[in-house]
Amino acid sequence: MTTAQRLAVIELLRAREFPAARGRSEVGTSGPGYHLAELAHGDGFLGDDDGARRIEEAEQLGAEHTALTEILTARYGEPDHLSLWSLRIRGGEGEEIPEPWRELSDGPRFLHLWRIEGRWLAVGLAGEDGEQPLRLMAAVTETDPP
Repeated sequence: MTTAQRLAVIELLRAREFPAARGRSEVGTSGPGYHLAELAHGDGFLGDDDGARRIEEAEQLGAEHTALTEILTARYGEPDHLSLWSLRIRGGEGEEIPEPWRELSDGPRFLHLWRIEGRWLAVGLAGEDGEQPLRLMAAVTETDPP
């Protein structure tokens, strides 16, 4: 998927109505008040035998993440940065975290976050810690960050 295609997916999600129940979509999952999409992914883990491949994937997806956030910043202004560390801790302690924030808290360490026309647009890169595959993720939601 190219950067232009990723932007088209984001715009599709921004315009799309939210479903009444959680389910799969052609780009990820959607539920009441949110859409979540995986825009790109890698295959390797940090502990894989092919560490060079993991490094290449991290560099490539990092560059794709940067390109996407630069375009979105030019389009929508400077983003907020949201660390998901506290959500991971709070969720681990039993606090109910609303979707899509709960699912996002299991991925990226932080998100670039824009407020556009009453909805939040979040973009993040998961898997940088090496404990899961790399994933470039985007979410559109009407639910404020907890």
